[in-house]
Amino acid sequence: MPGRYLTCHRHIPNVCAPLSAERAIEMTASLIDLARVITKTPHRPTICFDEWNIWDPVRAPGETGGEELYNLSDALALAVWLNVFIRQAKYIGMANIAQSVNVISPLMTTKTGLIKQTSYYPLYLFSKYMRGKTLGVHVSSGTYKGRTNPDWIATTMDVPWLDVSGALGDDGYVNISIVNISDENDFETDFKGAGSDVQVFTVGGKSIDKAAVNEDGKETVGIKESKWDGKGKFVFEAKSFNLLRWKA
Repeated sequence: MPGRYLTCHRHIPNVCAPLSAERAIEMTASLIDLARVITKTPHRPTICFDEWNIWDPVRAPGETGGEELYNLSDALALAVWLNVFIRQAKYIGMANIAQSVNVISPLMTTKTGLIKQTSYYPLYLFSKYMRGKTLGVHVSSGTYKGRTNPDWIATTMDVPWLDVSGALGDDGYVNISIVNISDENDFETDFKGAGSDVQVFTVGGKSIDKAAVNEDGKETVGIKESKWDGKGKFVFEAKSFNLLRWKA
């Protein structure tokens, strides 16, 4: 499938690159349905997206081990990957990150302990909360019009500033994942349907690239927890991943 590993050197092309995988999933699902029509097959086989992740072979050459040091931009790209899988859950039966520990991974082992890379935190929040049934979410926002990687993304599909997915958990909680892909602009947003006691988990920071990494002995990027009463507008900070959840 196209775009198993997606790479670039600028923030927004990096973060929106997983949208090319979403288009590939939609195209593959259409071909599956076409085959079902022709063969009169009622069962729909699901898609196995067997390897996915963020990898920049310039920054982390495979011939030297491919040891990635992920920054905040990469964490947001991983959150968009996961939003894609939630939105396309009708077609996806399995999606496996490559790798889970060391090389291109959210967890790195060292002689002194374990490093939780920036990409660990969105993966952790999705694994813990984005379970159950996919919710239909309706987003109205401006769209990014600049360079993308692959370059056909911006010319064949919208790239909204807020990338969103939703899930109704088996615990009765509504969970909404929102990535603000902009590295400059906060977005004050009308958020309809939220409860009165909203848990908020935010992964963000002031820097987006080299300074926003988690290295041995230093954790620059993590999870900030807060509460929101569900009233008024909610501000999604620039270059941030947010998980909002409340009792349905």
